[in-house]
Amino acid sequence: MQMLILAGGLGTRLRPLTERLPKCMVPANGKPFLEHQLRLLASRGVRDIVLCVGHLGQRVLEYFGNGHRFGVSLTYAWERDGLLGTAGAIRNAEPLLAPEFFVSYGDSYLLLDYREIMTRFRRSDALAMMVVYRNEDRLERSNVVAEDGHVVAYDKTTRLPGMLFINEGLSVLRRRSLKLIPPGIPFTQEQLFQMLARRRQLLAYETPQRFYEIGSFQGLDEFRRLAEVGELA
Repeated sequence: MQMLILAGGLGTRLRPLTERLPKCMVPANGKPFLEHQLRLLASRGVRDIVLCVGHLGQRVLEYFGNGHRFGVSLTYAWERDGLLGTAGAIRNAEPLLAPEFFVSYGDSYLLLDYREIMTRFRRSDALAMMVVYRNEDRLERSNVVAEDGHVVAYDKTTRLPGMLFINEGLSVLRRRSLKLIPPGIPFTQEQLFQMLARRRQLLAYETPQRFYEIGSFQGLDEFRRLAEVGELA
């Protein structure tokens, strides 16, 4: 199983920590956050990792190298000409990607059964699948409408009827879906998922497992507390 991790963002909500470090390198319990993430993925059978890096990405390469000492194999897709958006970064990595692959973020920690999720996806002929959590505005504002096993709406800014779920931070894509991403311009995953939902090509996989993230100081503090007492495994 292959995972693409989007780790090229500026991490503006964590400034000043991210002025000299990429967000995925912010320390948690004595280690860069990405080390926690990679060790979790390795323990769950996801060892082929593509890192999309940009802002301060050289720091990531210097620390993690080929990834072997963390139980994974790392390759790097570099955003050389400015930020491409989250979907644009995926398209930029296309030569490195398997026919089906996971996509997650460099600030997400997801205690999921990756093998089961990939098996479910491979039984379908859909172009993509989003893992969703029935959030009902508890952790953050819910942003997904899911019905009959499909995502029918995904919007991070507009409140829509039936928006009970939230994007868990993990999706599965078929490489051929990247043809929908226009080349050479910034393009987001939100835009891609909206296109796929309109085509009824975006499945919904519901999980009861909440997500953890370090995209904000609140999330980072929570992750650090849980890591310190060994509750993230």
